[in-house]
Amino acid sequence: MTLKLIYPALAMIFWIFVVGVVMATRRKEAFASGAVRHEDVSVSTERYPVPARLAAANFSNQFETPLVFFVLILIAIEVGATGYVMAALAWLYVLSRVAHTFIHIGPNKLPVRGAVYGVGFLALICMWIGILVAVL
Repeated sequence: MTLKLIYPALAMIFWIFVVGVVMATRRKEAFASGAVRHEDVSVSTERYPVPARLAAANFSNQFETPLVFFVLILIAIEVGATGYVMAALAWLYVLSRVAHTFIHIGPNKLPVRGAVYGVGFLALICMWIGILVAVL
C-alpha cells in the first residue's frame, strides 16, 4: 500500500514548512531587535545574526538530500517497493532530518550533526537498494 510511503513524504514536507517558519521568525527577530537592517542583507545574508544564519542554512539543507528522498519515494511507489522495510527507512530518514534540524539550529555540534546526517544518508542508500532489488 502506497500510503505507507505517502505519510513520511507528507511529514517531510511539513518539516520543511516548520524550518521555513523558524527561519522567517529568526530573521524577523533580527530586524525587530535592530541586529540587522534591510540594507545589510539585501545582497548577502552574512550579516544576519548566527541563529538566523543557522536556520537559513538548515532551510537550504531541506532541498538537498530531501530531493533524493522524494524521488526515491516516487520511484518506490511506481515500482511497488512499498513494504514495511521501505516505510521504516523512509521514517528513519525523516526522523534523521528532524534531529539534524534540532542539532543544526540548536547547539550545532558538528560531530553529532554529521553522525545524524550520516544515518539519514544511509537510509537513502538503503531505500535505493530496496528499489533496485524490487526492479531486478
